[in-house]
Amino acid sequence: MHPGLYVNTRKKKIMKYKFKTKPYKHQMTALEKSWNKENFAYFMEMGTGKTKVLIDNLAMLYDKGKVNGALIVAPKGVVKTWYEQELPTHLPDHIENVTVLWQPNITKKQQEKLETLYEIDTALHILVMNVEALSTDKGVKYASKFLNTHKVLMAIDESTTIKNPSAKRTKNIIGLGKIAKYRRIMTGSPITKNPLDLYSQCEFLDPWLLDFTSYYAFRNRYAEMKTMHLRGRSIQVVSEFKNLGELSETVKTFSERILKEDCLDLPPKIFMKRYVALTPDQKKIYEQMKKAAMAVLNGKVTTTMTVLTQLMRLHQITCGHFTADDGTSQAVDSNRLNELMNVLDETEGKAIIWANYQLSVGEIIQRIIKEYGEDSYVHYYGLTSQEERQDNIRKFQNDPKCRFLVGTPQTGGYGITLTQANTVIYYSNSYDLEKRLQSEDRAHRIGQKQKVTYVDLIAEDTVDEKIVEALRNKINIASEVMGEELKDWI
Repeated sequence: MHPGLYVNTRKKKIMKYKFKTKPYKHQMTALEKSWNKENFAYFMEMGTGKTKVLIDNLAMLYDKGKVNGALIVAPKGVVKTWYEQELPTHLPDHIENVTVLWQPNITKKQQEKLETLYEIDTALHILVMNVEALSTDKGVKYASKFLNTHKVLMAIDESTTIKNPSAKRTKNIIGLGKIAKYRRIMTGSPITKNPLDLYSQCEFLDPWLLDFTSYYAFRNRYAEMKTMHLRGRSIQVVSEFKNLGELSETVKTFSERILKEDCLDLPPKIFMKRYVALTPDQKKIYEQMKKAAMAVLNGKVTTTMTVLTQLMRLHQITCGHFTADDGTSQAVDSNRLNELMNVLDETEGKAIIWANYQLSVGEIIQRIIKEYGEDSYVHYYGLTSQEERQDNIRKFQNDPKCRFLVGTPQTGGYGITLTQANTVIYYSNSYDLEKRLQSEDRAHRIGQKQKVTYVDLIAEDTVDEKIVEALRNKINIASEVMGEELKDWI
């Protein structure tokens, strides 16, 4: 039997293939549904093994002679994981391959290796690129040359990176996708803002998959619009969504949705809130800033950026600081750090502390050092060097003395495994649902043996509550489109 072929046994399709690592039942189901489709979406939650499914799919197509190349596009934080871990782990040993990791500043030696990708031979040629590279003419040039040289499966990992239809990166990737022979998108959270996030991701696969070749036609079908006036001009904004059941059924025809709760024997997630009272000074400053923000927002110079700036200042105050007009940071008396330490005192085992601001990370680190010592923590945020990052993860996972990882979701929320933690604390949140869900899953994934408790610190009657409400509304809409029950979340 040739590997990768289907055989009918008692009218039941059974896939015969020499896998390097044995797939779970849910992974096999995804493969059976997708393996020979030109366009397919793996909407599989983080931790369910969508990367392995894609690599197995690639291997099958190569063995069948349908492809001899693969272009893997991934976020900066996980692109090395593809190159150094995932492909070597799951690509079958019998497949001879030439695999190259894209480097923006190419040395002569790297250039020579890159050129081997364009050779015509019997090997499987794999180019791994970070998604940011395809915002550049240089990156697009190399990707295009590769796609035109081979029969390529092109895959976008964390495909919400192309959800903005007007972004240069999105347009470039959609254009490159037209050259590819097979296309795949991969994400556990295809909707992070609203259902319109789906359009560009699916356009990469095939413009007709959603039955619309125009974003505006798609928007008009699934969203009600209203007119708002900003700075003397009129703009169209979404007021509500419609026909979501129809959209859900359409998406099911070219995708496989897999949730961790459906396929993995993982312990449960438990969500808790800890309310933090504003100090008298903090409340006074918050109310003053709130009045100033309302005055700005009621003015004639209001823009989206202005709105976000005012909300961020209010949020910063709840976290114990704010950025003044001159760019300097001002400390504000706050109970938040004390409440965090109360939570840590009540916590057994290891904990992750996510904070939205670098300034907060620094304050938390100093307090942890004071209370628990230098060896008790590692950090993972913008100021953590590339050399430190992997070392810090290993220390957190393996060193019993290291109890805490302090970081920002925007830096540490992707592509790392932190399964030694049984508590995840959100010192502060942002409006970004994707970063929230991704950062939750650093601890709750394959390898986790304990229940994971998520604790949100929230300043009552402030923008903190509005942020959590916005996140919950987004995930409820996403659940409706994906045909899921509403989640018991936050």
